[in-house]
Amino acid sequence: MNRFVQRWAVFVGLVVVWELLTWFAEDPFFPRPSEIVVAAHGLWFSGPPGDLFLTDAVFEHMLPSIGRLLAGWSIAAVLGISLGVALGRSATATDYAGPLLTFMRSIPPPLLVPVFLLVFSAGTQMQLATIVFGVLWPILLNSVDGARSVDTTKFETSAVFRIPKAQWILGVVLPSAAPKIFAGLRVSLSLSLVLMVVSELVGTDNGIGSQLLVAQREFDFPDMWAGILLLGVLGYALNTVLLAFERKALAWQPKQERTPATVEEKV
Repeated sequence: MNRFVQRWAVFVGLVVVWELLTWFAEDPFFPRPSEIVVAAHGLWFSGPPGDLFLTDAVFEHMLPSIGRLLAGWSIAAVLGISLGVALGRSATATDYAGPLLTFMRSIPPPLLVPVFLLVFSAGTQMQLATIVFGVLWPILLNSVDGARSVDTTKFETSAVFRIPKAQWILGVVLPSAAPKIFAGLRVSLSLSLVLMVVSELVGTDNGIGSQLLVAQREFDFPDMWAGILLLGVLGYALNTVLLAFERKALAWQPKQERTPATVEEKV
């Protein structure tokens, strides 16, 4: 309980300071937190009781954005883990694929938005391609590293008992690589939120990114900051859910075998 109070006391204190500073500054570009909360309520939580007080903007913008984010991240997770484990357990594949992977992951994903627009045209496919390409690399590289780090004793024991290949991958390699895989998933989840917004700034009329762009063009700064607040809340909520799942999935491992605690885990 004390830890919870300490954690949120700092946050509340910063919000109070922000409120006071913006109150005295009266800068239209930086509205007060109280104004931002009022704008957020009007945008998303002032609907009819039959819709749980959710407005049309939630169904037209927020939910589609979350769907794209989770779909792109899930596709990248399946591809990254599958390719990463295959490359990590191959003696020569990484040597051949290494230069190509280094080249591809060095390209900033936002720069490829025009390319994806030409290939897929504006819409969900372009947005998913942008998210998948950008978030694939942390998952892939961590999976390669995790698959390589399988204990030699486990490998030799499985060879002695002639464990089938599929069972060995699922029962030995993936559990051993899981801490590093989850580290890549955490990084990629944050990136997917950023790329979701970037992909919605071009050629689309719905989504949180589109809402932010409209608010900026109309100089509606409380609504713009409300969108930024929403992104922060979404990022925190998604990261909390993933951390809870990770702790449950890795509960069987000794603590010394897990990856070092991140800032999110410590607080």
